[in-house]
Amino acid sequence: MLPGWLKKLITPTGRTRQADDLSALAPAQRFYAIGDIHGRLDLLQTLLPALDDTCPLIFVGDYIDRGDYSAQVLHHLHHLSASSGGRVVCLKGNHEDMLLGFLDDPEKVARVWLHNGGQQTLASFGLASADLTNPEAVATQLQQAMGPSLLDWLRERPLIWTSGNVAVVHAALDPSRPVDKQQARTCLWGHQRFPEKRRKDGQWVIHGHTIVTDPQQENGVISIDTGAFATGQLTAAEIAAGSVRFISTGRNGVFSVDL
Repeated sequence: MLPGWLKKLITPTGRTRQADDLSALAPAQRFYAIGDIHGRLDLLQTLLPALDDTCPLIFVGDYIDRGDYSAQVLHHLHHLSASSGGRVVCLKGNHEDMLLGFLDDPEKVARVWLHNGGQQTLASFGLASADLTNPEAVATQLQQAMGPSLLDWLRERPLIWTSGNVAVVHAALDPSRPVDKQQARTCLWGHQRFPEKRRKDGQWVIHGHTIVTDPQQENGVISIDTGAFATGQLTAAEIAAGSVRFISTGRNGVFSVDL
């Protein structure tokens, strides 16, 4: 049974659904989009071997906070992307944005970031006993613990990745704006008309950020945040021309569902 606080984060599935014609799904190449990890290095290490390592891997962001191994997840993805020759793309999520905001303006951002899992991230970088009443000092300690290479990499994370008529983003795209005209806040935090309003340009959107009980697709939107940090289910979507396959971690390893 899911705890009450997690149920509040899960998107209801009772909204009106609009069936999709998967034949309209036309990426330029087969690829995988991987949902929010939130410090669950164990799930990431379970899921990756089940994916074809010759295909692009697109991570939707939220690598940190809530789970216990945020630092390790960041280092793992940093190394993976640096050694992949461009095959691995890590997008920025709102939790990475909060961490960076904390480093830039500790007094302003400390409360909201720490309330949303930042303390677990600090602990993963060896700062479990940091004095949280002094955000400036903690920010300095965190910056030193991360090091310039990891920090620069995190700041450089893109917001959107596209292939054919498919876009991958952390939270949402404004359905009334072209993909290349999106606002950063929408990409990171969401939009009130997403995902209910179908885009008119034929663009499909894959996103995380909003927890769903099971991965789903409707209205040209594919949702893959299955609450890994609490549920143990980390989901990837294998996207190919005219087809979607969900691959998830579970109690007995990895399982898949074809649409």
